[in-house]
Amino acid sequence: MNWKITTPIVPLLLSMFGTVFSPQLAMACTRAVYHGEDNLVITGRTMDWKEDLHSDLWLFPQGMQRNGNAGSNSIKWTAKYGSVVTSAYGIATTDGMNEKGLVANMLWLVESQYPAFGGQKPTLSLAAWAQYVLDNFATVQEAVNALESEPFIVVTGDVPGQQRMAALHLSLSDASGDSAMFEYIDGKLMIHHSRDYQVLTNSPSFDQQLAINKYWQGIGGNVMLPGTNRAADRFVRAQFYINAIPKYHQARLAASSVLSVMRNVSVPFGITTPEEPNISSTRWRTLADQKNKLYYFESALGSSTFWVDLKQVDFAAGAPVKKLTLGKDEMADFNGEVSAEFKISPPFQFLAADIADNG
Repeated sequence: MNWKITTPIVPLLLSMFGTVFSPQLAMACTRAVYHGEDNLVITGRTMDWKEDLHSDLWLFPQGMQRNGNAGSNSIKWTAKYGSVVTSAYGIATTDGMNEKGLVANMLWLVESQYPAFGGQKPTLSLAAWAQYVLDNFATVQEAVNALESEPFIVVTGDVPGQQRMAALHLSLSDASGDSAMFEYIDGKLMIHHSRDYQVLTNSPSFDQQLAINKYWQGIGGNVMLPGTNRAADRFVRAQFYINAIPKYHQARLAASSVLSVMRNVSVPFGITTPEEPNISSTRWRTLADQKNKLYYFESALGSSTFWVDLKQVDFAAGAPVKKLTLGKDEMADFNGEVSAEFKISPPFQFLAADIADNG
């Protein structure tokens, strides 16, 4: 399709990309969902951050008693589903898949503004948002149906060791290939729900990311793609490549192909761009094969890609919580399927959030 451009290109792009150049430090991540043959669905993501995230992998069983850890009105729940997750700083679930194939990814969004606490609804720490979804829902539709009524207030808190508040949006995908994005803009929950919403990066908000992508679709990815590390450029490349790669039915071929896409949208390790502080090095990547229930992990500083086969994990109520310690800079090297390498461990506590921080 040939697009007729009626708006001057430079002002248009400046207006689209302006919010990307926010003078704040942030993590710059990318998430993409692959739709293959024979109901094969794989979600890949990069985690980009300026320092060691102290990440580890965890196995959480069904039946865990949870607390939103956001003041005296914190929501409480019992985990319906078991999950494998990647933590950050030992205080947050930032990525993971549950035993039903629902995947949750947390990405930075500097425009996030969470609702003020009015004293009526229960509260939930932002650090536990992804875990709440993994614990309670099997599909994206279930999550959308439950969360669109806003049964709780999401409460943010300080990034560990930094003088700033965490600002994140949440993406979900399930074994059917369905997707949804959840963002708090001006204190209001915005839900973008469609199987077509395969890609998410950082700033600007998701509706503006779609507008940017529409412009580039008019040019055509085989003609030219934006090549910088900026969030909007990574969105366009991920959207093009995740649909350009072959529609495999072989799980290993598909996983390798999706991983190559995620490497393409990664930020090289050690890159710093003072005039673009939203850009950070990719620390690690994950893939979730939602049909075969395989969760892959690859560190930027490790020497191998390894995975957890959820079918080999005991997620029954009463089973122990287990942890796979990745060490400094997630450099621990594992090979192949690693479910037997996890060790029994007390679960981490979600970051305590202060309702005063939400305004």
